[in-house]
Amino acid sequence: MWATACNRITVDINCDSFDPFRLGINPAGFAMRAQSKSMNRGVDRFKTPRTVMNAPPEKITTETDATAATWDNLSSLLVDIRARRNEFARAQKIPDEIIEGFKRVGVYRALAAKRFGGDERTPADFCRLIERISEADGSAGWVASFGDGARYLAALPDDTLRKVYANGPDVVLAGALFPLQPARRSTDGFVVNGVWPFASGSPGADLIGVGITVEDDPTGGLARVAVMPAEKVTIRPNWDVVGLQGTGSHDVVVNDVIVPEEWTLIRGGPPTLDAPVYRYPSVTFAAQAHAIVGIGIARSALDEVIAMAGSRASITGAPVMAERGYVQLEMARAEAMLRSARSFFYEATEELWKEALKDTVNPSTATLMRLAATNAARQSAEVCNIASGLAGSASLYTTSNLARAMCDSFVVAQHAALNEGTLQSAGRLLLGSAAQPGFP
Repeated sequence: MWATACNRITVDINCDSFDPFRLGINPAGFAMRAQSKSMNRGVDRFKTPRTVMNAPPEKITTETDATAATWDNLSSLLVDIRARRNEFARAQKIPDEIIEGFKRVGVYRALAAKRFGGDERTPADFCRLIERISEADGSAGWVASFGDGARYLAALPDDTLRKVYANGPDVVLAGALFPLQPARRSTDGFVVNGVWPFASGSPGADLIGVGITVEDDPTGGLARVAVMPAEKVTIRPNWDVVGLQGTGSHDVVVNDVIVPEEWTLIRGGPPTLDAPVYRYPSVTFAAQAHAIVGIGIARSALDEVIAMAGSRASITGAPVMAERGYVQLEMARAEAMLRSARSFFYEATEELWKEALKDTVNPSTATLMRLAATNAARQSAEVCNIASGLAGSASLYTTSNLARAMCDSFVVAQHAALNEGTLQSAGRLLLGSAAQPGFP
């Protein structure tokens, strides 16, 4: 439905296939993909001006009212997020009205089943939306990334799913898996007690899931997750951190809550629902959803440097930033790092999706996807570090967008699904050895 990217560069994209969910994609992303495809076709890969690449898509006359409404909702939401990101950090959470905005642009219905009113979008579709939100603010993007919870919920029994989605597909799931806490069986299910840290997005959730262990539980070594209404859980506000400050990743406390067995699921186990998006490996997808937040943050950091480079002069009389050789070299290096990481990420996503469509997911393909996700997170953090360094003393202030980007990207790369240990596991598998449990 949108023509900007297709009108300005030669790409292998059918604009007629665009749909409302894709309207949030930065045209720079299409340019990036097009560049990689056109390397051997004699196309000038850098002739599209940056101002054009970052411009909002132009609407064409065949758009539907729903399409226009979706674009307007996303555009206004991103403006609101940018204006309020300092507020998110101070409050240590994303406010309810922003969560409602996520619902309007389809974050939570994206991966919900069509039979329950959801969209069953592709992993790439979902990641591109999270990427755009993350460009506006890393904390907002991180909380939105838990829209992938619909895929976890797909492992609940069918009757339970009907109850979950009784009021529509926009169900917000949050929670924390580790450390797994012991639960005991009762005649009504499981009695759950414990404290779980890092429950991102819990202040705005409808449902909370926590990881439990049960004696003699035949889960095959996989974690069981107990799902319960958010009002059954106490949030212990203790999210005092250097990055992703607005995610509300507080501890959650559960005291003697009885969870029926049909309200539990096996993380990484077979889904109840059968559709390609649910055959896509769930743990791998969770790593992707987090990693793409880093890509969005890094994009915003480089754009911040570009915005200041043409006008910021040195107090010593040196040229403006854009005319300094070291700035030019570092910007080129950072841009190449980010685009390369992003291209690898979406290329691996598409390869794994093709296999999910055929119901033949290969562990080696999932391994490459995990590697691409970890690489995206770590390269994004390095790009933000470069951008912050180029800005000099301007990035020292706590209100600096570059300071925020550097700290946010650092926290993304520290996540257990994206840390250095995942690189080691990927390397072991690539060399024919066994990986750590839970990988890929």
